[in-house]
Amino acid sequence: MNKLPPIVLPKVEFNREFAFSDQDFERIRKLIYKEAGISLNPSKKDMVYGRLVRRIRELKLTSFAAYVDFLESVSGKREFEQFVNALTTNLTFFFREEHHFPLLAEHLKSRAAAGASELSIWCAASSTGEEPYSLAITALEAFPSGHKPAISIIATDLDTLVLETGRKGIYAAEKVAKLPAGYAAKYFDKLPDGNFQAKQVLRSMITFQRLNLIDATWSLRKQFDAIFCRNVMIYFDRDTQFGVLKKFAPLLKPDGLLFVGHSENFYFASDYFQLRGKTVYQHAAKKQG
Repeated sequence: MNKLPPIVLPKVEFNREFAFSDQDFERIRKLIYKEAGISLNPSKKDMVYGRLVRRIRELKLTSFAAYVDFLESVSGKREFEQFVNALTTNLTFFFREEHHFPLLAEHLKSRAAAGASELSIWCAASSTGEEPYSLAITALEAFPSGHKPAISIIATDLDTLVLETGRKGIYAAEKVAKLPAGYAAKYFDKLPDGNFQAKQVLRSMITFQRLNLIDATWSLRKQFDAIFCRNVMIYFDRDTQFGVLKKFAPLLKPDGLLFVGHSENFYFASDYFQLRGKTVYQHAAKKQG
């Protein structure tokens, strides 16, 4: 019996409001890599369409090709901020990856016991602020009574919109409800509209500012007792990750700790950092010549 030839279904392109070719996607991939270090794989094409289509509507453009042309023009420089904001991921919540916070508390207490009168933390991917506020609460809880060192937190992100949210410190009730027991009443004020705002004691500890991790130079000059950079470098390729880690090294105090995301492993940067615990790094031991 002769077998029927296999049926080959034609590739179906969903009807879209705006034309979005593979060439358009490739141009966008190159731009976001250049500006933010984000490496988009081909499977993200639909995601890119969904996140940028609103910008095309607002600018009254007719296609993605026209949008990329605009981005690359002199007049499109201001749009670059909106472009990057749209394509960056800002998933976060209070006390995410909770195993890190007791480790931070113990580290801060040991630094204070060793005589440190000032403690500083850098949250290098702060998103909408839940992480730096979690750090601030952890720091305050580490010193419940008596003398405590001065504690400051620098919270940076590439996205200016999320930085403004963090600066205001206002969150929906359902987000604050997920805080550990007692923390909502202790550290947040309920607003008339039902939202909650971080108390002044928290907001005064944190400075929010824009910083692009892939920039050649950073504005930060001080050294930190701890650096949190979690779940952001998974979007970078290996070379970009290495470049960021190399710049972290001089900004972390000799006995400082670097906290990274649960799926991040930086064994390839062993000249700079060595694993101390679960997704926690310290400076690499000096090699004997």
